[in-house]
Amino acid sequence: MREDAPVIIGDLSARLSGARGRLIIELSRAVTDWGGQVPEDPGVAELAVLLEGAAAKLHDVTSSSTRAELAGAVGHLRAADRLGGLLPAVTLWHLGQALQRAATLPGATEPTTAPGAPAPQTC
Repeated sequence: MREDAPVIIGDLSARLSGARGRLIIELSRAVTDWGGQVPEDPGVAELAVLLEGAAAKLHDVTSSSTRAELAGAVGHLRAADRLGGLLPAVTLWHLGQALQRAATLPGATEPTTAPGAPAPQTC
């Protein structure tokens, strides 16, 4: 094994962890946009349950294709939860797919700011 291998693996692990954190933040926003009440520091399984609950509340309001996309997002969140930390790159793919399905659908509300109020700060 090359002597620089631990550095490369550590760097990759840190980048994957950072990407996962950013996706969780974006997914939390998407769940909030769909009406879910996201706790501080949510887990992937919590986001799946919240998004599924939000989709159930929208049964009469949204189209069947939107509901199907939300169901797909929930499926990807559950897959990412099952994988946990075993396959970080695959987990990131599932999280990205969930975000793509949930955050880009028509009907998700855009966060609003009162006129003259500063935009909300993000971490």
